Formats: sequence, structure tokens, C-alpha cells
Amino acid sequence: MKKITRRQALGIGTGASIALGLSACSSSSAPAPAAGASGASGSPGASGAPLSIPTGGIDEVYEGRRIQITLGAAGHHGMPVPNIKIDGKELHLMGNADGSWVTVVNHYESFPDPVAAARAAIRDLQGAELAPFTLPKEAPQL
Repeated sequence: MKKITRRQALGIGTGASIALGLSACSSSSAPAPAAGASGASGSPGASGAPLSIPTGGIDEVYEGRRIQITLGAAGHHGMPVPNIKIDGKELHLMGNADGSWVTVVNHYESFPDPVAAARAAIRDLQGAELAPFTLPKEAPQL
């Protein structure tokens, strides 16, 4: 009778783990974006779906920091981009093709809406001030 080798056992274990992980990922559903309030702007977001930002904008306090979100002028591809300010300082927001959003604070994490992105940025800042996202007036010559 042939015995199983250590390499074969590790291969079988790894394959089973991957299969289990993939099945768990495919069966879990992603959380839906927050529903818009009455009087929502209806302006398309990054994926063309309406943004859930009321026409008057959003002004809230989250963990002691003030978040202000308004719809700005048309950005890339003619779609309006939300302007986010945390304690009066602009938080740069970028829309992804799939309708999710990223910020400069958490650039490698996507969020379903601008409000969730702003709240995550506040959590990641951990009380630190938001530095302005601007380029210097004179770029160094290379």
C-alpha cells in the first residue's frame, strides 16, 4: 500500500482551504449602499448610478469631526463629484468604475458611498489633522 507524502498532504490541504474560501466569498453578499434621503440629488455617481446625497448636502459630526459633503461641478467624464470637507479641509475623493469610492487617506480600500469614505478617513486619521492635497507652486527641476 502506497503512503501519502507530506507534499501531497499539503497540496490537498491547501486546495481544500482555497475551495472553502472561494465558496464563502461567492455565497456572501456585499452590503448595499446607503439609501438616499428624500430630495436626493439623482446625479449619477462613478458608475452612472444616482448618488445618495441630498440636494442641500450633508453636514454631520462623526467622532467629534465635522463632515460636510456637497455636490461639486462636473468632474471627469462630465459627472458631478462630491466635495468632502473634514473640519473645513478638503478630503480628495475619487470614484471607481464599479461605483465605489476611495480617498487619499485610505487609497487601497473602496467604500460604497462618499459618506462611508469620509467616516473611514476620520477613523484612519485617529485625531490627526487632514493635510491639504495640493501640489507645490514650483515643482523641483529634475
